Amino acid sequence: MKKRALITGIGGMDGSHLAEFLISKNYEVFGIERRKSIPHTPNLKNIHDKINILKGDLSDQNSIVRAIKDSEPHEVYNLGAQSFAGESWSTPEQTSDITGLGALRVLEAIREYGHKNTKFYQASSSEMFGKRGGTANESTEFYPCSPYGVSKLYAHWITKNYRESYNMFAVSGILFNHESERRGHEFVTRKITDAVAKIHLGLADHVTLGNLDSRRDWGYSPDYVEGMWLMMQQDVPEDFVLATGETYSIRDFLDTAFGCIGIDNWSNYVKFDKNLLRPVDPMFLLGDASKAKEKLNWAPKTSFGDMVNRMVSNDIELLKGKL
Repeated sequence: MKKRALITGIGGMDGSHLAEFLISKNYEVFGIERRKSIPHTPNLKNIHDKINILKGDLSDQNSIVRAIKDSEPHEVYNLGAQSFAGESWSTPEQTSDITGLGALRVLEAIREYGHKNTKFYQASSSEMFGKRGGTANESTEFYPCSPYGVSKLYAHWITKNYRESYNMFAVSGILFNHESERRGHEFVTRKITDAVAKIHLGLADHVTLGNLDSRRDWGYSPDYVEGMWLMMQQDVPEDFVLATGETYSIRDFLDTAFGCIGIDNWSNYVKFDKNLLRPVDPMFLLGDASKAKEKLNWAPKTSFGDMVNRMVSNDIELLKGKL
């Protein structure tokens, strides 16, 4: 019998990559989409006939319960969230409800109505480290500095609490920044690659950004969803950091992205807007994935340069298709 997996946020970047990965592993895949979402979002266009979409919302307990009952999953991956940290200052209550309490609702639905062996994965985030800075692993103290980071920390701790209180197989993957061609345009990485593609095609002459000096540990989403799956295949539930162990600044990202179209000096193509600055911005986030390498035999496969090149090339092709 096929394993069944339920994914919240299946239409997002990680959700769609995970769905493809699980299909390749011969899973029957179910996904939760909000009713107001456009059916078969672009990220799912290649697999929409291979997945089962259930309508639901992380803010609505009954819809989560129905999804658990209808899918009877062996594995549940909670990837749904208000996932844009910058937006979380504008919508802190919604962010807390979806990103934080949403995880609790899924855990409760599994506890009440799931199989006794249903496994749960929580998408935790390096934003939970926030102002802590430095190199972080599973033992590093948390210090979130955005409503998003605080909400993720609640979800992280409630997952651990349910694991210890109810003997559930519940794990959190503390993933550092990761991107792909499917990243939303509101995120700075995709904003840059889309703008670079437009500049290359003569459709724009600049991109407007905020802080160029913050540094992130950037990996490639398809590599990271494999790590999620590996965590769920262990005999004992444990939390893991997934990261590349390398940091790059926004300036480095600009260097690489503009380099893809043959521009070495991008200063005339970038404008600064102080309104795009976060109230508090973690300047440096670096992950130590030694535990994942040792216990999961996981390591990132895609370099920073290859990831950026794929994103720029994809955006150029997307825009060409609209010309």
